[in-house]
Amino acid sequence: MNAWFIAGCNPALNHAQSSNPMGTPTRLVDSFGRRHDNLRISVTDRCNIRCFFCMPEDDPVFVQKSEILTFEEIERFVRVAARLGIRKLRLTGGEPLVRRDLHVLVRKLAAVPGISDLALTTNGLLLADRAAPLREAGLGRVTVHLDTLDPAKFRQITRRDGLERVLEGIFACRRLGYPSVKLNAVAVRGLSEDDLVPLARFGREHGIEVRFIEYMPLDADGKWRRDSVLLAADILDILSREVAPLIPALDQDARAPAARFVFSDGVGGVGIIASVSRPFCGSCNRLRLTADGKLRYCLFALEETDVKGPLRSGGTDEELERLIEGCVGAKWEGHEINTARFVQPPRPMYAIGG
Repeated sequence: MNAWFIAGCNPALNHAQSSNPMGTPTRLVDSFGRRHDNLRISVTDRCNIRCFFCMPEDDPVFVQKSEILTFEEIERFVRVAARLGIRKLRLTGGEPLVRRDLHVLVRKLAAVPGISDLALTTNGLLLADRAAPLREAGLGRVTVHLDTLDPAKFRQITRRDGLERVLEGIFACRRLGYPSVKLNAVAVRGLSEDDLVPLARFGREHGIEVRFIEYMPLDADGKWRRDSVLLAADILDILSREVAPLIPALDQDARAPAARFVFSDGVGGVGIIASVSRPFCGSCNRLRLTADGKLRYCLFALEETDVKGPLRSGGTDEELERLIEGCVGAKWEGHEINTARFVQPPRPMYAIGG
């Protein structure tokens, strides 16, 4: 199990696979040969919960609403990016569903020529009421962030109530026929061990893939420590021992952040996003647009490219193209999270976009 996991997440192997991907051509190729066709768009930095690994409990600093990109500005940026080869979009936050009339933006983006995949990551609190209009507008996939099925633990992590509402949102998406509904769960050592099995069994029961994410150094309070990460190998061992043996899925996507495993009894599977123990930088195909109009080539990037300025000052599409291509061209080899050179980005997760 662990030997395969190490080989399967080898950055050099993934880099080789990503340098000749299947799919449409793209002009967005960095100096390491990685081709970029995936854009994550944060539509707001505001959120209705306060997860400790993302936001401070009190007095988070939000961008002024006038600085947040409008739907029209986002649509224009996506149209330019699509001409360069962007094909997949994911809307994030903060919590994207606190952005009023998000289905209007979804409809705009779904109509952009070249966009073939449109997804949403949400904490699910508002999902039950929004799932239908979003689906009708063209949203294809939904990922719900849910770290536990225990109400008390949910309150401890999010510092808010609302587990039942999250579950209602998940089941609403299932009833509406979304082609993909997944769960993301952050794995923290000393906190998450008891939640792994219930979440995996929930996924098996309802036909939902659960993806476990190693706790990353992006918390607003700066309290992350490496020994607080529940590592991928430990997650796999616990699930294989207490649910059913896990084996690597045959249909792995070399550029996807999650390594996929299936249970040996044929009932469901899980994904593992090992950002700390097995970084997938060598196969990264993603760019990120923050809610206030900054383009980032990495979640952990220390520099950003301003695109809001040109969008609001009459910049041409060609100027935007040059900015996007320049951002990709400047992309580093990787975030070096496992070296002494690693520097935590000044923005926490909620301000970057999950």
